[in-house]
Amino acid sequence: MNYSIMNGLTDNSDIFIDDDSDFSNVPIGNKDTEEIFRIKRPKEIKDYLDQYVVGQDDAKEKLAIAAYNHYKRIHQQVVDDVEIEKSNLLILGQSGSGKTLLVKTLARFLDVPYTIADATTLTEAGYVGDDVETIITRLLQVCDYDVEKAQHGIILLDEVDKIARKGGDNPSITRDVSGEGVQQGLLKILEGSVVHVSPTMGRKHPEKPTIEIDTKNILFICSGAFEGIDKIIKSRIHTASVGFNVSNDKKDETGNILRYITTEDLKRYGLIPELLGRLPVVTYLNPLTEDDLTRILTEPKNAIIKQYKKLFKLDDISLVIDKDVYTYIASCAIKNKLGARSLRSIVEKLMSKSMFELPGTGKKRFHITLKYAKEQLKDIA
Repeated sequence: MNYSIMNGLTDNSDIFIDDDSDFSNVPIGNKDTEEIFRIKRPKEIKDYLDQYVVGQDDAKEKLAIAAYNHYKRIHQQVVDDVEIEKSNLLILGQSGSGKTLLVKTLARFLDVPYTIADATTLTEAGYVGDDVETIITRLLQVCDYDVEKAQHGIILLDEVDKIARKGGDNPSITRDVSGEGVQQGLLKILEGSVVHVSPTMGRKHPEKPTIEIDTKNILFICSGAFEGIDKIIKSRIHTASVGFNVSNDKKDETGNILRYITTEDLKRYGLIPELLGRLPVVTYLNPLTEDDLTRILTEPKNAIIKQYKKLFKLDDISLVIDKDVYTYIASCAIKNKLGARSLRSIVEKLMSKSMFELPGTGKKRFHITLKYAKEQLKDIA
């Protein structure tokens, strides 16, 4: 039986694990209400992510493990003094490489509420901009102000690299209200604390009511492109390869350099140690190749081409596309340097003329050749 992870979250007292089940399945619930749900195992989570996201196996595995441990931690039986800390994540990757899609797909599979917040709009309390508590307000709004659901949701804080401390690892002599100040403000929320948030976006007003939310069971996933951090990583690697204490572990720099990322690199980039301590899981996404983009067009369950084929089918038209057209579309996306995000707009441009002219003509088949694709996409190729 496939139980939703959100079932039984209304009462965390007397939580139990079914003795008749394998612990790897972790069926959990409340004995009094007989509400039972099952936390998805890491392999199940990754298998589901594989259906919607192409490649990025390292990120998928770490995301699956972190989510599994997070919700297992929430519903553990307290039998000793060992306290399991939160498994917040930090994901590094180029724009359009799939960071948002991964988190969105994860939340859908776990059936938990999620929201995306932009770190660039945040400022230190007392200055123009949004307080850090507004990211909790966003999640609360997604849940229709159901506090219990919000307290078990997922928040993706994107563009976190934009709040790096000015000057990198060197403390600023002036007040950095949109950088280090924001990082300091995020600490208690990421670690888990009771915060009072405004029910509407914007800053709290002393005369307006607030809503109390405990963030200890909210999974925070921070992400960013971290442009330029590759130079920091390469500098560290090269420094370690010269001098008296030369490491025999020579790094291969031909692949994605982000696989060698360390907290020291992130610290040099401008993230404060206190914030890094609250993001114990760090992973990365690989840049999308032409082959990856070609697969993204056709392989995932909700692939872009599948969506357009369905749209044409609703008009009783069969859409046929030559294979070399997919490669051409992918090459256009590579030139645009926007990753998978640009695929939809490219395909829309390719299809727009036919979607305007064909409905109602009685035509039953539409065949797209490479010649036709080049003609329609000549402005962006």
